[in-house]
Amino acid sequence: MMVGGVAVRVVPDEMVSMDYNSTNVTDMLASRDAKRVQVAVTLALLSGIIQLCLGLLRFGFVAIYLTEPLVRGFTTAAAVHVFTSQLKYLLGVKTNRYSGPLSVVYSIAAVLSEITTTNVASLIVGLTCIVMLLIGKEINLRFKKKLPVPIPMEIIVVIIGTGVSAGMNLTDSYGVDVVGNIPKGLRAPKFPEIRLIPTIFVDAVAIAIVGFSMAVSMAKIFALKHGYTIDGNQELIALGICNSVGSFFQSFPVTCSMSRSLVQESTGGKTQIAGTLSSIMVLLVIVAIGYLFEPLPQTVLAAIVMVNLKGMFKQFGDVAYFWRISRIELAIWVVAFVASLFLGLDYGLLTAVTFAMITVIYRTQSPQYRILGQIPDTDIYCDVEEYEEVKEHPGIKIFQANTSLYFANSESYMSALKKKTGVDPCVILAARKKAQKRYAKAIKKANKPKKKAVLKLVSSSTNDVEAGVKHEIANEELPVNGQFTSVDDSVQDRSPDELEYFMEPKTNVHSLILDFTPVNFVDSVGAKTLKSIIKEYKEVGVCVYIAGCSGPVMNELTRLNFFENTVTRDLLFHSIHDAVLACHVKDSSASQTASDL
Repeated sequence: MMVGGVAVRVVPDEMVSMDYNSTNVTDMLASRDAKRVQVAVTLALLSGIIQLCLGLLRFGFVAIYLTEPLVRGFTTAAAVHVFTSQLKYLLGVKTNRYSGPLSVVYSIAAVLSEITTTNVASLIVGLTCIVMLLIGKEINLRFKKKLPVPIPMEIIVVIIGTGVSAGMNLTDSYGVDVVGNIPKGLRAPKFPEIRLIPTIFVDAVAIAIVGFSMAVSMAKIFALKHGYTIDGNQELIALGICNSVGSFFQSFPVTCSMSRSLVQESTGGKTQIAGTLSSIMVLLVIVAIGYLFEPLPQTVLAAIVMVNLKGMFKQFGDVAYFWRISRIELAIWVVAFVASLFLGLDYGLLTAVTFAMITVIYRTQSPQYRILGQIPDTDIYCDVEEYEEVKEHPGIKIFQANTSLYFANSESYMSALKKKTGVDPCVILAARKKAQKRYAKAIKKANKPKKKAVLKLVSSSTNDVEAGVKHEIANEELPVNGQFTSVDDSVQDRSPDELEYFMEPKTNVHSLILDFTPVNFVDSVGAKTLKSIIKEYKEVGVCVYIAGCSGPVMNELTRLNFFENTVTRDLLFHSIHDAVLACHVKDSSASQTASDL
């Protein structure tokens, strides 16, 4: 469809002379078709060179972006395109050929507009072939173990259809369209039209990529079904050689044929021998026996293609499957299907791959954040909200995010850290400074000379100020351990710059452990965010440690000059449990020192 669209655009029908002389019109039509062949041949050469270069440059890695939901949605849309293109042959109606965006809609509308001219004989022959093929495939499936070889229903249907058409003269008697003249032999090699390359270069790139994507998509489906792996670079090189070499023999750009591949697989073909035998048969038909298939009705071929698309249409069941397991993968499938169906396979594939990459960015920007606790008597740490038996260590918060730390999620990482731990250094420092400022103001006011009871007044003012500071902090409703709380009236009088005013005494946090086990990389923005976290929490008396940091991440942090000045490698630990033990030792030492003083 893509090749035909380019050929029609470069060599439009308007090139045919409007002369009423039938001989001249016939010559002009032949000239137009010859020019379109040259366009297709040049496309084959250019797309083949592009594919060959991409394969040699190891560009096949892009196949990893063709995820299973994308491939299945894309191939399902391609199946609808193929099925739609066969409707006119099944019904025996004459319609124009459409390509590009909304081609499926235009094709269906064209068929429906000509539905009253349906050739009944063509429809009967096609439906009969469909029934025979379905019965044959059901027999092959039911008696798979008992049959020495699968029944080749496609060959049987072709032979019967050709015989019936020739015997009953369906073309002349009932107006059934047949294959018609099949030229014998191969044409002599000829160099493609190089001057067309600038005109069709962009189209060649699109055809090269879509051709590769179609081949890899079908290969992945069969690889998953039969348990083997594929090499994207090998596919690119193979397609590039086929297209570039074939162009000298006047072939158009090729990729795997969805319908023919399904026919080959459903009839038992598993190795390259099946493809070799098919090629020999095609060569034999071209060179010697092609004339025997000239009476074959086109509706028979349409029936074979439609029946073998049944496996592709079963992929509509993926909607319910992905709905149950992953809404994001369902969105990828739907976008790939809808975009490929209505925008065409080239733009649809580009849209689907772009959307799939956006979902990756979305997942890294919206990770799951957890506070971890220890399973008693083990060194295993799990989500405290998910498991009831998990216990947190007093004074220690263990924070985990199942994503890497980079520019797109650094702010959300810091926000989630403050929310989950319940310790926000900015709020604590702001409230502390505000309280100290009021306290200093009150002291200054209390120190003014009075005529009577100066000492009593100062003491009274001081107590009032402390009570006012407590009241202010209570009204601030500072977050404590992820919840908003206020200072109780029974709290004893303390200096307003003490950290105990802003945390619950029972869960006083002195250590914060960041679990870096899920982190795959850190960029410069992420490193700066990490430094900022360490600095801010240090100002409120909370020590920050990093656990489970991998070697590549360590190398990136070193390269980004993360370990310098106040940040040292002493805050790194091999595991969460090691970091927890170190926190306990440090806290015990600090408590002992305080008691000694």
